[in-house]
Amino acid sequence: MRWDRFFEDLEDQLDSEWEAERAALDTEAERLRLSRIPLRDRLVALAGSGGRVPEITADLRDGTVLAGAVTRVGADWMALSVPGAGTAPVWLVPSEGISTLVLRAEDVLATARDANPGGTLGQRMMFGFVLRDLVRRRIPVTVHLTSGRVLSGTIDRAGADHLDIAVHEIGAVRRADQITGYRLIPLGAVAAVRLDAVVDLI
Repeated sequence: MRWDRFFEDLEDQLDSEWEAERAALDTEAERLRLSRIPLRDRLVALAGSGGRVPEITADLRDGTVLAGAVTRVGADWMALSVPGAGTAPVWLVPSEGISTLVLRAEDVLATARDANPGGTLGQRMMFGFVLRDLVRRRIPVTVHLTSGRVLSGTIDRAGADHLDIAVHEIGAVRRADQITGYRLIPLGAVAAVRLDAVVDLI
């Protein structure tokens, strides 16, 4: 009888050790998986979270704080829909313009768990590509620079690493008599671009 109990104890001990080893391996595999997730994939998880659209708060490098929902994610940018921001609540935020993102605890966990790169078009769509679409459509914008300066106008050109903006008042039509100046802005200096007209993104 004592021998039976002895072997049962050994079996229990062995089972416990196997469980502990398997848990350690699972934990290490999860750490390795998490170490490979870029921020972009977590933003894709926020944008594609099914029926519920989580709200986040984005602190930008210029000090602007935006509260809204991620609606699109490109290769190096996100579109944020900000309620109560007037008739055109869409902001384009390059990844370099983000200082921090504030999420609820369940969304932090969900984005880590459900992170994925999304569609191939989104993975290839760079910030400059979206700006060139705004050029084509002549969409008025307000550009927030990382220095804290804000410029409103119309983007005339978007190059590989910069944009040209014709500066004019918000709501004014881009005409020669309305333009107060021109600026060339390196894309690295852009914290965000607010669309000052209603537009469907690509």
